[in-house]
Amino acid sequence: MIKLKTETELVRMRRAGSIVANVLDMLREIVKPGISTGELNAAVSECIEREGAIPAFKGYKPIHASNPFPGVICTSVNSEIVHGIPSRERILIEGDILSVDVGVCWQGYYGDAACTYPVGVISESRARLLEVTLECLNRAIASARKNNTLGDIGYAVESHALANGYGVVRDYTGHGLGSKLHEAPQIPNYGRPGRGISLQRGMTLAIEPMVMAGGEEVVVGADDWVVLTADGSDAAHFERSVVITDHETEILTPWQI
Repeated sequence: MIKLKTETELVRMRRAGSIVANVLDMLREIVKPGISTGELNAAVSECIEREGAIPAFKGYKPIHASNPFPGVICTSVNSEIVHGIPSRERILIEGDILSVDVGVCWQGYYGDAACTYPVGVISESRARLLEVTLECLNRAIASARKNNTLGDIGYAVESHALANGYGVVRDYTGHGLGSKLHEAPQIPNYGRPGRGISLQRGMTLAIEPMVMAGGEEVVVGADDWVVLTADGSDAAHFERSVVITDHETEILTPWQI
């Protein structure tokens, strides 16, 4: 069941979202060649603790996973799409692209967002992938308006990605959120205009295009967490949490471009 949020609930979600946005903005300054994903994880852990929030991902265990997620953030490099586990042994090098997903809980309500960062100077092809994926997110949010549908959101992502020669992840989706990290509805990155659930005021959604430079088949790594492109092509991931209003969609995780 989809739960429409009250203004009291949205106050808490805005605070949770602002913490997530601050973390992603901080990472933009420290993601550089030579740093490990484990060091990034530690920096984010300290930041979340200072804000009086709780990491949403650490200890999270869905049915498919053999072990709870051990990190505070998900760190996915190059062909890794989502759910990469941070490690002190995973050193970023010049030219990598790094997707970081962050979630926090503040006073019982969640914020969730993601960015893909260039590590130093990246290739033109990787820069283009990031540009197109970010534009997919922007188009999806523009479509996430009262009386539009989930199909409109998915179509905004899929149509722009395919028009630029990329694939979209079809096995993993965006989602609702609120007093739980994952709530109804699921938000696919594909769809048909006018189809699916109609968007209503008070719906809170985590919209997250995941775009691949190659084919659309994905595989899960040996750790039961990281999701990779099956053909080894690059992937990018951008995400914002939003709330549907009577007018323009409100972004709850306002990280900076």
